[in-house]
Amino acid sequence: MSRKDFMELIGGLALFLYGMQMMNSGLEAVAGSKMKQILERLTANRYLGVLVGAAVTAVVQSSSAVTVMVVGFVNSGMMTLRQAVGVIMGANIGTTITGQLIALDIGAVAPVITFVGVIVIVFLKSSAWRNVGTMVAGLGILFIGMEMMSTAMLPLRESEYFIRMMTKFSNPFLGILAGAAFTALIQSSSASVGILQALAAGGAISFSGSVYVLFGQNIGTCITALLASVGTNRNAKRTTVIHFAFNLIGTMVFTVLCMNTPLTEYVAGLTPANPMAQIANMHTLFNIGTTCLLLPLSNQLVALAVKILPEEKGCGRWGKTATDKKKETA
Repeated sequence: MSRKDFMELIGGLALFLYGMQMMNSGLEAVAGSKMKQILERLTANRYLGVLVGAAVTAVVQSSSAVTVMVVGFVNSGMMTLRQAVGVIMGANIGTTITGQLIALDIGAVAPVITFVGVIVIVFLKSSAWRNVGTMVAGLGILFIGMEMMSTAMLPLRESEYFIRMMTKFSNPFLGILAGAAFTALIQSSSASVGILQALAAGGAISFSGSVYVLFGQNIGTCITALLASVGTNRNAKRTTVIHFAFNLIGTMVFTVLCMNTPLTEYVAGLTPANPMAQIANMHTLFNIGTTCLLLPLSNQLVALAVKILPEEKGCGRWGKTATDKKKETA
């Protein structure tokens, strides 16, 4: 890779991350308070909680943000641990919409999208419209960054060293470890999945090698909720345990499936000419499949979290007083 390609790569990465931050900020400003109200009121049923979690995350475009909100709600007593399970699972499904958007081939119109967003920000005085403009401009900048990264990575297909390094990711353990570490570092599964899609689009990594990195990215995203739980009560910390267990179990199940069944070939065959769509589809399948598997076992996940983080001395079985326990398990 030449110096020019490297500069284009890091420039594209900067635009991608900044565009995602702009889009998230605009979306949260437009709908953030309403989303919090929905989360508080509509999660009594675990199945409804999944739908609410998915819808809110699809709007906010950040499962980390939704999970952090859930940790806060559980910590304040506005949401029980059992209610949190469905929302967390739904958030994992909702975050896959970002990858599906990135897989759309709209790079050619990205500058137009950015232009429209900037025009709204500059010429409209209403704060509501400016938030919408920020969201639209962020989406356009995100796609421009993706296009730059994909173009910069094209020469890597000819690099023997890079090919050897990427081939190692076909080893499930190394791929999962790399995906988890990178996502934990940048604290955004949407961003790390987008970067993986850019690698695939540039031919720098094969789909069969990327699936294990993708699974690891789902584990790495748990770091944000873990950091948010510092200083919270026992039940809030248990929420992060459930989040981690969900992604860890899903990774184990899908790793076994990819190693022993033609699942990877099947997903690749759905969009054989679009590697970004292949990754987006596997990401969606991973989270929907894991939710279908674990939602009926939500009580067992709660029990596991309680076992891992048992009650503190002087508190009830749920890490609370007897009165608090009745409130949270109602």
